[in-house]
Amino acid sequence: MIPLRDSQPSRSTPVVTFALIAVNVLVFLYEVSLDPFSANHLIAAYGIVPSRLDPLTLVTSMFLHGGWLHLIGNVWFLWIFGDNVEDILGHGKYLLFYLLCGVLAALLHVLLNPEARVPTIGASGAIAGVMGAYLVKFPRARIVTLIFIFVFITTIELPAAVILGYWFVIQLFSGVGSIGYSSATTGGIAWFAHVGGFVAGAALIHLFRTRAPYRTRRELYW
Repeated sequence: MIPLRDSQPSRSTPVVTFALIAVNVLVFLYEVSLDPFSANHLIAAYGIVPSRLDPLTLVTSMFLHGGWLHLIGNVWFLWIFGDNVEDILGHGKYLLFYLLCGVLAALLHVLLNPEARVPTIGASGAIAGVMGAYLVKFPRARIVTLIFIFVFITTIELPAAVILGYWFVIQLFSGVGSIGYSSATTGGIAWFAHVGGFVAGAALIHLFRTRAPYRTRRELYW
């Protein structure tokens, strides 16, 4: 299942979401402009390496990506779900929320892989936090989703709770299944960073006061 767009209206321009997407794309374009040695050095210097953790990398790692698919997948999900979370929080609080979710996701990865020497990069933990917040605030929003049924491709509208719940279960079971085959030494996907970011977002959204216009719309449309 691939989400394409949501039905939840947004009444403000998501300038922070636009800016985050732009920064991620620009940083990645800089990455691919480097020769392999320089690119590896950049990732080693600014990615998270738990065995020699530099606290600054908890933030810088969010803006590095390992390939085009990694980047496109992340910014696509941020585009679908980020505007509504930004709308209800306001621009400043949304940026703080995004960064905090990313840091907490990274810390869980470090906690579970304290001896890891392979750099971890990507915005997935922060974006998972945005998705967790979306699930809490807009569980009934309809998500237009691309689905594959054998050789057929079609779209269907599904509740956000179904799409995001399914995504979280996949991340959780993949993380549990990867225990004993850790990406800490071999590389791969930091599943528990996704899980940690999602849970952090779902929890933290209760601590971030939403804007008054959203509270009014919630009463009108929910």
